[in-house]
Amino acid sequence: MSELVTEDIALRLSSIKKRYGGVVALDGVSIDFPRNSITAIVGDNGAGKSTTLKIISGAEYPDSGEIHVNGQQVRFRAPEDARQAGIETVYQDLALANNLTAAENLFMGREEKWGIGGLAFLRQKKMQKMAEEIFESFSINVPSVKVPVSGLSGGQRQGVAIARAVNWGSDVVLLDEPTAALGVTETAKVEDVINGLREKGLTQVIVSHNLDQVFRLSDRIAVMRRGKLMANLETSQTDPQSVVALITGITSQDQNGLSDG
Repeated sequence: MSELVTEDIALRLSSIKKRYGGVVALDGVSIDFPRNSITAIVGDNGAGKSTTLKIISGAEYPDSGEIHVNGQQVRFRAPEDARQAGIETVYQDLALANNLTAAENLFMGREEKWGIGGLAFLRQKKMQKMAEEIFESFSINVPSVKVPVSGLSGGQRQGVAIARAVNWGSDVVLLDEPTAALGVTETAKVEDVINGLREKGLTQVIVSHNLDQVFRLSDRIAVMRRGKLMANLETSQTDPQSVVALITGITSQDQNGLSDG
């Protein structure tokens, strides 16, 4: 397996530790996330996946350890700090405003405005036109940017959330269970979007329980168990059975011994 040089690393976690009271959530976790690639973080419940994502996104602060983005050490005290460093997050609940249109959700907090005196008005038509172009550039099919997102399918809503995360100059995108609530067809559409982001040069970090999806999408797999990083593997150099063994701590030899007993 080839060694990664610093220039190839978009994001680096070094010896990250995090406690919640007496519970050790992360115990010296170090992971490199290569540029222009997809790294999947996998593990059982309580392995530390969500805490890792929260620390990268600025939602939680590590007790110790370092974070480097593009070779520069950073300290995130809030999600806005991570966004300023080029890291955006798409959470499982998407955090979309159901009563707003796809265009309004895309520009939420970044609205195009014009004003006269002390009055400010939204440039709705301009935002709608820009939204159509943005969705098209990411191959996201939305029937209309003018309808509330509450009327969109699960895959379309996920597409809106992803476009909102990546459209504003982000270098790293964190995706928390991006297709957990979707059917087969909608999942395939979202995976197409994720693959398209890689082609555009974005670095993606995906947390997923779906190992089939992990092997379809990822370039690397970071396996966690009980707050520790068990392995950081090239996807092409491993297989689901080996990953499951790392997740559970039970090897195929152990399983054979149990069955013999």
